[in-house]
Amino acid sequence: MALDIYNLLNKISFTRVSGSEEELKCATLLKEQIENLGVNAQIIPFEVQDYNVTKACLKNEDKTYEVSGIKGSGSNTITAPFYYMETTTDIDKYELDGKIVLINGVVNVPIYKKLLKYNAKAFISYSGDITDTIDNSDLMNKELRDVLRNKGIIPGVHTRVQTAIDLVRDNPKELTLEIEQTELKKQSHNVIAEIEGTTYKDEIITITAHYDSVEFSKGAYDNGAGSVLIMRLLEFFKNNPPKRTLRFIWCGSEERGLLGSKAYVASLTEEELDKIIFNINVDVAGSVLGCEFANIMAEEALVNYTEYLAKEISFPILVRQDIYSSDSIPFSDKGIPAINLMRFGRPGTAHIHDRHDTMSFISKESLEHTYKFIEYISNNEKVVVVFPNGYVWCVGSGSANVTVRITNLDDTIVEGTITFESHLSFIEDFIALLLRSFFIIASRISNVFK
Repeated sequence: MALDIYNLLNKISFTRVSGSEEELKCATLLKEQIENLGVNAQIIPFEVQDYNVTKACLKNEDKTYEVSGIKGSGSNTITAPFYYMETTTDIDKYELDGKIVLINGVVNVPIYKKLLKYNAKAFISYSGDITDTIDNSDLMNKELRDVLRNKGIIPGVHTRVQTAIDLVRDNPKELTLEIEQTELKKQSHNVIAEIEGTTYKDEIITITAHYDSVEFSKGAYDNGAGSVLIMRLLEFFKNNPPKRTLRFIWCGSEERGLLGSKAYVASLTEEELDKIIFNINVDVAGSVLGCEFANIMAEEALVNYTEYLAKEISFPILVRQDIYSSDSIPFSDKGIPAINLMRFGRPGTAHIHDRHDTMSFISKESLEHTYKFIEYISNNEKVVVVFPNGYVWCVGSGSANVTVRITNLDDTIVEGTITFESHLSFIEDFIALLLRSFFIIASRISNVFK
């Protein structure tokens, strides 16, 4: 009987913040489940920097606004004029100097660079929905990531949409912002298991999903669902040994800036990295209402390949070539092709990063629906994609005979079957197919000019 992933998801659906006892508890549960499947597992610790905000206050002479302190933005008390920055255009440059600035949303690199360049004294960000209240939402503790901290530190606080509206309506001449925090070190953990390949054991496919959540969230959708889906995949390949080595990584501290996957990639030598030929990452899944997505971080050929596989089994999925902020990025940064698989629910039908991310909008059927394609794409060898670095993506345990189709610009098709014995033999046969395609096109061009 296949692993009951819905039950496992329910078991790990509790708040699992980076570096917390609860995150380690979840890592331990995952390790126990892996070992129950008959596969060895390791819990690998890594250090993360964190911040303990002890005070965050924003007020004017008559009113105090509810805010949380932005982690990593330092400790300070500042009294200064208030300014609402609607846009990031240069027209604002004369308005920011010496002001406490309300950003129209959340801080990002371009906005933060403007704050630094034009001498803002402090900033206020906001997120959420206009309907969020104290009773139905939690005020998140946002963090100033290293990519921003390294440019300079400006004190900041975070608030809800409604509080931001109040600030703009009140338009106080002056605000006082106070923030106090201390730095500390914590330990987070990656959980790693491996199934050795039967034929090409030195070629490694990494399969990743993060298991941590944010504060206040049980993280069923983001990303307990992805964690249990790759657990099912582990079970499948334990019973159906792959040709290439599959390394499963449950990443900690993804919500803090992909810290677990970054730590794992950083721990590898160049020789070890060279063995990793592909990454499959699963992040958010299981929503009753939603749409399947495949986000490709590789050559466009992989987009076409993924679409081909989906059509082959009539699986509805949107495929795009784009950057997706999840644990595939550290692999992609090293030139390793990656695919991110996810099921997106429209706003109001699925929740992430808040108290509403629970089992309430998750179903067994949706989990199984997503798993169907994950298993298929992981175990398919009917079509092969050759990447510029010379690697051949051919995962799973299928036939050694692969069919390659080349569609020319004039819609002629060259097709051939290749016996995959080695990279060299494959490349030789593939070049032969390309030459056949070239000669067909050349022949047609010559006929035009006769």
